Amino acid sequence: MGSSKIKSLRLCVFAAKKFETAETQSRGEIVITIKNVFMMTSNRLNELSKEILDAAIGVHREMGPGLLESVYELCLLKELHIRKIHAENQVSIPLFYKGENLNKEFRIDILVEKEIIIELKAVDFILPVDEAQIISYLKLTDKKLGLLINFNVPLLKDGFNRYVNNF
Repeated sequence: MGSSKIKSLRLCVFAAKKFETAETQSRGEIVITIKNVFMMTSNRLNELSKEILDAAIGVHREMGPGLLESVYELCLLKELHIRKIHAENQVSIPLFYKGENLNKEFRIDILVEKEIIIELKAVDFILPVDEAQIISYLKLTDKKLGLLINFNVPLLKDGFNRYVNNF
């Protein structure tokens, strides 16, 4: 495949979808892979963030503080599904170092619409290591928005923290 065709693939944009290409040289052949990446607008990310906050407040009102993180995870997941928001829990993300898969995975508590990382806590207070964790997850996954939610607070708005990565 010629260089001009590769460049045209890189520029291909259709609706809200972006196509990225990766080229590798293998046994004298150029292999091109195209992956479909959903590009969510910053407005949509902000709307979803508000909906997630509202859902988390609903869970907190219903369940109260003092429970295990895993309880809040399941309740928030259910609340998001009730609101017709796609969310997955305990999403495995492979660890790559210098382009090589190290056969190690880390787990995101909840991934919303394949774009927003939610890390849940049920602790007396958020530590710097908790903040470093969400920031690292954003960088490793190249996601733009992460939410660190601590349910062990009297008012959930005091336990809701938002982090951005190239947003």
